[in-house]
Amino acid sequence: MALDIDTIDTPAFVVNETTALANIQKFQAHCDTVGLSLRPHIKTHKSIRFANIQIAAGAIGITCQKISEAEAMLSEDVDNEIDDILITYNILGSAKLKRLRTLSDRLATLTVVADNATVVEELSATFNGAPRKLRVLVECDTGAGRCGVQAPGAATALAKTIANSPGLEFAGLMTYPAVNGADGAAKFLCEAKIMLEEQGIPCPTVSSGGSPDMWDASTDGVLTEYRIGTYIYNDRSLVRSGTCTWDDCAGHVLATVVSTPTPERAIIDAGSKVLTSDLLGFSDYGHIIDHPEIRITSLSEEHGILDVDPKKPLVIGQRLRIVPNHVCVVSNMFDEIWLETENNSLIPLPINARGKVI
Repeated sequence: MALDIDTIDTPAFVVNETTALANIQKFQAHCDTVGLSLRPHIKTHKSIRFANIQIAAGAIGITCQKISEAEAMLSEDVDNEIDDILITYNILGSAKLKRLRTLSDRLATLTVVADNATVVEELSATFNGAPRKLRVLVECDTGAGRCGVQAPGAATALAKTIANSPGLEFAGLMTYPAVNGADGAAKFLCEAKIMLEEQGIPCPTVSSGGSPDMWDASTDGVLTEYRIGTYIYNDRSLVRSGTCTWDDCAGHVLATVVSTPTPERAIIDAGSKVLTSDLLGFSDYGHIIDHPEIRITSLSEEHGILDVDPKKPLVIGQRLRIVPNHVCVVSNMFDEIWLETENNSLIPLPINARGKVI
């Protein structure tokens, strides 16, 4: 029997392939128009198939957050075109560094980031004497309040340390700006790049990113590449920000109503282990397509609690499609997605980097 949306088990993560492919093409076209190289972040889909599609569309490589994600993207069981990876996370510890050294032998280009001298020292000790130097970007905090050096002068000082470290090559600057923080980020990065050039240190790569501001992405006189993840599926948070519409949301959680204890309350089989606890400023846990009046008010591990209008009751066994608040974390909750193809058939697709957080 052919599988369709009414026969697959729930809870399930369903991705509309046509919508995802359109999202890839639209933002690649934007980057081509404004002169930015695109380096999509695979943390959203965690899929070799979709990474290859992004590269085929014109991406220069991919971004990963952890070594295990990068390793999963190079699975020997799957043909792929991935040969250029940026890992945007401070890498520390002998076990991780050993794996990083092995990973570098499998790629044409491997780049990492650092925001402190300790990370640089450990990277240098690992790659001293390697056949190829490891490319390192200085991570800059331009307003998001996460990792990163705090001033252009600090970026310049750390870049000099990298350039003088055996086994390493200073490759440029990297930031993840705050939402609506592109102008401040550009100012910081421009100042740092000028300081570097005044000291004779080339800065070939200046990398920024972020899906909420994707349609305003430009070189800003300094950026060379843009990293973006959520855009392939989109989610409720991006609809709220005006970045996309509901029709652009490719990833849906499919859930079943399993109980209606009262006229005002219904229970679905998708709890925090599916929809996750991410609120992202919302007061509830997702947008129910075709039933925008219903709120997912709370979650336990396996139950989603719905606030229902008694005049518009739900029926036990009824299936609901939900656009999650934050789709990236939902990908990490499932072993596979159900890929909804152009002819409305469903194909199970493994999430290759699911659970890869080390």
